Amino acid sequence: MRETLFFDMDGTLIDSEPGIVAGIEHTFSQLGRPVPSQLRRWIGPPLRDSFQSQLDDPALVTQALELYRQRYDRRGWSEHTIYAGIGETVETLHAAGHRVAVVTSKNERFARRIAEHLPFGHCFEDVVGASDDGERRFKPDLIAEAMRRLSVAPEQCWMIGDRRMDIEGARHHGMRNIGVLWGFGDEAELRTAGAVRLAQHPQELPALLAA
Repeated sequence: MRETLFFDMDGTLIDSEPGIVAGIEHTFSQLGRPVPSQLRRWIGPPLRDSFQSQLDDPALVTQALELYRQRYDRRGWSEHTIYAGIGETVETLHAAGHRVAVVTSKNERFARRIAEHLPFGHCFEDVVGASDDGERRFKPDLIAEAMRRLSVAPEQCWMIGDRRMDIEGARHHGMRNIGVLWGFGDEAELRTAGAVRLAQHPQELPALLAA
């Protein structure tokens, strides 16, 4: 059956921790503020909201986002590695006739650039990410935008991701989902969010989709 697969990016397709963490550290350094702890947990949720949790001035949040984006534009976008096996799996699913797209809370401009440079980037029919103004940044809205662009209904789609936001976003639309365990979330987080199917390795995805 030809289905539409929405892949999260950070923690699902790529290990983007080096570029994201370095960007956050750079931002707080430039602002003269102490760097928060446990920055790994910042990967997944919208950065705008994470900055808002640390900076009580909306003007500072705007400045922080600009500082982060400046560094990410220069080098952060390329500071990542591709998870072993995910490229081959995406290629296999695409070759089997599935429609494949990226749905991420990362800024869409950066997400598109990264996808274009992935060896398997040609498989993605579209890349849906957060808007520059932050109006579209939460997973339910991103998934809705992806369905609109691809003209598909929830029952035709799967959301595949590593954090609770991916699972919760899928469930918001009554969409099937798979939680992946090689990223930044863990089994407890994904199961609490409502994930029924979990993949330990990318190579397990085709069988889980067919089950």
